Amino acid sequence: MVLVVVLAMVAAFLALRLYMVLGKRTGHEQPLMPKPAEERAAPTPLPRPIEIVQEPREIANRNIDSRAEAGLRAIVSAESGFDIGQFLEGAKSAYRMILEAYWKGDEEALEWLVEDEVRHAFAEAIAARATAGHVLDNRLVSIERAIIADASVEGKLARITVRFDADIAAVTRDAEGNVVAGSMSDAEETHDVWTFARMLKSSDPNWKLADTDEA
Repeated sequence: MVLVVVLAMVAAFLALRLYMVLGKRTGHEQPLMPKPAEERAAPTPLPRPIEIVQEPREIANRNIDSRAEAGLRAIVSAESGFDIGQFLEGAKSAYRMILEAYWKGDEEALEWLVEDEVRHAFAEAIAARATAGHVLDNRLVSIERAIIADASVEGKLARITVRFDADIAAVTRDAEGNVVAGSMSDAEETHDVWTFARMLKSSDPNWKLADTDEA
């Protein structure tokens, strides 16, 4: 019996201490006073944004030879709207269109795709082919790669040289349709180096083929 009374007294004492420490919430307590400004912890400063320096218009690109970088920077500096990626896609489209126009002997299409000197060379080759009675039955199978090999600016004239690695099925037929040379079943690897030119800040956005060569 004495032990029970002692335990009851200990329990009462602990309950009283717990009440004194935690207090009794009535809903009318005064809110905690904010600490003085000098006592409040200073806010943690946000990290400064990292400045990212990028090459203009993706000049650091695996499809660009290092020799072309200075010329491309000059082009971008003179005409900020120039986009290297769009140019390469346009160059590949022009490569296909010019080849197909030449193979078909379509001089009207070549007139707005190439510069005069190249157009005259193509016209002479088309005329010689017609005189021989030959017809080209060629097909561009694929463009495996297009790389900007060089670029330059002289005055307002910009020139960009592109190397094309492509597979072409080439067949030459006579007037009766007989195969004179080539085969449509075997595509040949071709490596062409074409230079496109355009006057910067011109109202005409088109680049024209100014020179052709083989790699």
